[in-house]
Amino acid sequence: MATNPARSDHPGRWRLVARPRHPAHLALLALIVTGLAAYAWVAAARGALVGVVIPGAVLGVIAFGRPPERIPPPAGLDTIGMSYWVICLAAFFEWEASAWRDNSWPWHPSFTNLVDPLLAPHPIKSVAILVWMLAGWALIRR
Repeated sequence: MATNPARSDHPGRWRLVARPRHPAHLALLALIVTGLAAYAWVAAARGALVGVVIPGAVLGVIAFGRPPERIPPPAGLDTIGMSYWVICLAAFFEWEASAWRDNSWPWHPSFTNLVDPLLAPHPIKSVAILVWMLAGWALIRR
């Protein structure tokens, strides 16, 4: 794959460059993914606090030890696109705050009460934790 010239001028963007993979790198990658999957499986069975604090602390140390290069701010802000996100976030926080204030009555459940039954099965909870850890890693690599 070749580099996209439109994206290569921006220091924080993803670069699509074909990299040769060595068997040792693939073995290390498989070992890391297996370890993360095993951790997610155990964390889903144990308490949520420890399962979240340990990877968060590890990623925090990595981010502190290897800070990313600064990305220059954009020339302008897309106010229409930003307003859509702000409206969605404000509606979500209003929903959660009003459900918390009303003690989550059945006719006004909080988002957490709606998601808990979906994340109840152990394999689904494990996959959710694994996706959360990989998303954190993607933020650190960026």
